[in-house]
Amino acid sequence: MNKEYLNVVLLDHHEDHRSLFQNVFKEIKINVKCLSFDDEESLMRYLKKKQNPIPEIAFLSYTVFNKDNSEVFLKIKSECKQDHLVTVIYSDSMSASQEELVFVKGANIAMELSDNYKDMKNKINEIMMIMWQYHTSGLNKNNFIMKV
Repeated sequence: MNKEYLNVVLLDHHEDHRSLFQNVFKEIKINVKCLSFDDEESLMRYLKKKQNPIPEIAFLSYTVFNKDNSEVFLKIKSECKQDHLVTVIYSDSMSASQEELVFVKGANIAMELSDNYKDMKNKINEIMMIMWQYHTSGLNKNNFIMKV
């Protein structure tokens, strides 16, 4: 099925981060349908409903990923069941060992949040452009990893 947008879910406890992402998604070149969630339970309820579209990309705050040894992250991955879900774990800063853990647990992209809007927009746009290429070409995303 080919469509003209990507379904994205965003999970972050901070309203300002969710607002920032929503604003960037409106301005980038790729059409995005994004649903944002402020808690894990709401996201899991959404993912469990069979009639809801399965997202192609999940942006998750590292604080959510790190909670309870990343159980939330693993639940999200298992609920989506399809291999086409790309997960982006982002944080203000991650150590090398935290980045390694992100990738070992199955995340595809580790992203450091930028201090300014323009840099943040460029990072998200780069991720979305690459994901659009994967989406439209049918390339296998199973072994895709990236650090932004």
